[in-house]
Amino acid sequence: MGICYIIASMKTEYRIDKKPGDYVIAADGGYAQLGGCSPDCIIGDFDSLGFIPEEENVKVYPSKKDDTDMMLAIKAGLANGYDSFVLLGGVGGRFDHTLANVQALAYLLSHGARGVLRSEEADLYLTDKEIAFPAETEGVLSVFSYGEKAEGVTILGAEYEVSNVILLDDFPLGVSNSFIGREVRVSVKEGRLLIVHEKRSK
Repeated sequence: MGICYIIASMKTEYRIDKKPGDYVIAADGGYAQLGGCSPDCIIGDFDSLGFIPEEENVKVYPSKKDDTDMMLAIKAGLANGYDSFVLLGGVGGRFDHTLANVQALAYLLSHGARGVLRSEEADLYLTDKEIAFPAETEGVLSVFSYGEKAEGVTILGAEYEVSNVILLDDFPLGVSNSFIGREVRVSVKEGRLLIVHEKRSK
């Protein structure tokens, strides 16, 4: 099975290289940012978009609900059997929505799926195991405990390497590491890590 792409309500138009098996969901205002890609599903309360698209694959929800439009889209992707997600347009804008989308990554992880919250400036990941990044000559990598404690944290290949350390949620020890042209691997034995990959140098 391919990748489930979810496009949220941001002002950046995204170009998706949709391959066979991929699934594209426009979450509310994300419908206006599709960049010519045909969505498989359009979902939300459409308060951001301002109108309900006249298409067959539209799912309309009331504005007073527990789930954000992003969470509705994630649940739809999971229901269709996807376990790999790319969330586009969910960083920036309202800070509370950005935090809600980070929690959406945690929801994916707790349901056996993996995801990346992607913007033009940064990619955000949440893991309880290991993530590998290809070699880059520039860029910033920050690693935070998502929860009170993350134990057995190892970072290999970055400017600052550590092995089997503990990260806490009240001290940002893992902020502002750097790529130096080598593959970088980040892993944790107990707990969860929020990893921020800034696509620029310091």
